[in-house]
Amino acid sequence: MKIAILGTGMVGTTLGTKLVSLGHDVMMGSRTAGNEKAAAWTAAAGRGASHGTFASAAAHGEMVFNCTSGTGALDALAAAGAENLQDKILVDISNPLVFARGAPPMLQFHGEDSLAERIQKAFPRSRVVKTLNTITAAVMVDPARVPGEHDVFVSGNDASAKTRVTEILRDWFGWKNVVDLGDLAASRGTEAYLLFWLRVASAMGKYDFNIHVAR
Repeated sequence: MKIAILGTGMVGTTLGTKLVSLGHDVMMGSRTAGNEKAAAWTAAAGRGASHGTFASAAAHGEMVFNCTSGTGALDALAAAGAENLQDKILVDISNPLVFARGAPPMLQFHGEDSLAERIQKAFPRSRVVKTLNTITAAVMVDPARVPGEHDVFVSGNDASAKTRVTEILRDWFGWKNVVDLGDLAASRGTEAYLLFWLRVASAMGKYDFNIHVAR
């Protein structure tokens, strides 16, 4: 499958490497075609990996993963181009954290709004699904790093898109417990959860952890 990864940080490179290892044709997008981080990832990931601009990656992908920083996500997606994103599943993994006052961060959007909802509003012909934003990058693609039962969450306005993303989470990444939270308004909660997640990570001194909804 042709997949676009937007963003060259830890999340983008971790997901991209996993997807290439599964045999997918992955293009990593950044602001410039010659981005050093993207080029280094392409060389390391090997066959099936390539890089280019946000626009070229989005045009390449049958599915798009937004792994950009939350505060820059809307600008990055605008650079990718609505025409390159329309009618595609757009998996949003970013979190709108603002570090203007240092750590701990604040949320850029809160209350009756979220980054995922703003993305869907800005790109109405894309099928936005929010997921994987509540865990560290390594656990996203290898949930077995955390022993025992634990959950990953999905939300979105398009039921078929959520079904497909749920299949990907289970079949490609090995997630056993995928919890559907409903429409994209649920992303207000999962994005805000990052403020708590960062506090837990700081207290524990580690990032390989997750939560489980006990029933």
